[in-house]
Amino acid sequence: MSILLEAPVFNIQSALDAARFGVHRLELCANFPEGGETPSVGMLEVLKSELDIPVFVMIRPRGGDFCYSQKELLVMKRDIEALGKAGADGFVFGVLDSKGAVQNDACESLLRAASGKPCTFHRAFDACQDPERSLEAIIQLGFQRILTSGARNSVSEGMDLIEKLLQMAGDRIIIMPGGGSKPEHVSHLQKYSNFQEIHASCKTKVLSPNQFINPEVSFTSNPDDFKYHLGIDADLVKEFLEAGK
Repeated sequence: MSILLEAPVFNIQSALDAARFGVHRLELCANFPEGGETPSVGMLEVLKSELDIPVFVMIRPRGGDFCYSQKELLVMKRDIEALGKAGADGFVFGVLDSKGAVQNDACESLLRAASGKPCTFHRAFDACQDPERSLEAIIQLGFQRILTSGARNSVSEGMDLIEKLLQMAGDRIIIMPGGGSKPEHVSHLQKYSNFQEIHASCKTKVLSPNQFINPEVSFTSNPDDFKYHLGIDADLVKEFLEAGK
């Protein structure tokens, strides 16, 4: 069985390119510098009118931690409802309490709003205090998968925990490595029969067609951000697909 490749995408062109290059599923996000936030309904609608691969949508009202207020949770619920109507094939979110445990009640409410569409518990998992206990809580809640770098900054660093999670999870939930994923991780993890999916940005910088830059104005801390768009590396996608065959 080939390994499913999911790529996070942050703009319309990278999403279209990812599908064209052979990515199996998209995680649609906004705001790359914050690690992903909820994208617009308009972007999802345009993508769903042009693509036939699944598009899962990030539900995250802000950057920072994953401990949300009641008002923020209401925003997340409304976003799930609106993006669901716009054609989202699934949702990606995670809620923790102030002590770093899975917030069951909040997750249950958001799962109900998803109306049966598959949901991924995202890398909020990597911020939890007790990964093993959190794994069991997430399974009981009914999430379809966990996106994790093994509670470290990258899959390479967190590989020991990822392998342990695969062993613990069995066929109860999909453990999807993500965060600095490399094609060699696919080859390494294929010894586990329940390793089914990997999440990889395959990102690259694409030179903007814009030809005028006001040297007196900077919109970001890195001036080069105004000169490039975030894109998808076709060669890297191919390497992942080849490794996952």
